Amino acid sequence: MEARVTGPDNPDVTTAIRHLYRAIHAGGADPRLLSLVHLRTSQINGCSPCVFAAVRAAKAAGETDERLHHVVAWRETPYYTDAERAALALTEAATRLQDGAPGVTDEVWAAAAEHFGEEELGAITLEIAVTNFFNRINRTVREQAGKTW
Repeated sequence: MEARVTGPDNPDVTTAIRHLYRAIHAGGADPRLLSLVHLRTSQINGCSPCVFAAVRAAKAAGETDERLHHVVAWRETPYYTDAERAALALTEAATRLQDGAPGVTDEVWAAAAEHFGEEELGAITLEIAVTNFFNRINRTVREQAGKTW
C-alpha cells in the first residue's frame, strides 16, 4: 500500500497541531498515560503510523514493553492502575461512536473523574480527539508506519 499524499505539510496546520499538543501537555496528565490513550485509540482505528508513534513516545517516556503489548487487552491484564483503566475505558467509549454505540456514559465519565481533575480530564479528552483526528487523516491518505513527525 502506498501513501496517497507525499507533498510537504501545510505550515498553518503544523502550527495549529503544535498548539493543540501544547494544550494537551499543559493539562497535567502523565505523558505515559497520554501515550497509552494514543495507542489504544489508534489500535481501535487501525492506524499503523499512530500505533508506531504512540509506542515510540511511550518508550521514550519510560513505558515497558510488557504494558505496551497488553494495551489491546487491558481489561484482562494486571498491568494497569485503576486510573489507567478509567482513562482507557474513556478512550474506548469516546472512540467507538459508530453504529449506535452509547459513547461516553455517565458511569464511564464518573469513573475517570474519580481519578483525574478537570484539567487532566480535559487533556485526556483532547488527546483522544486529536488522535482520532490523526487516525482518520492517516487512514484516508494511507500514511505509512515508521514516519516521525
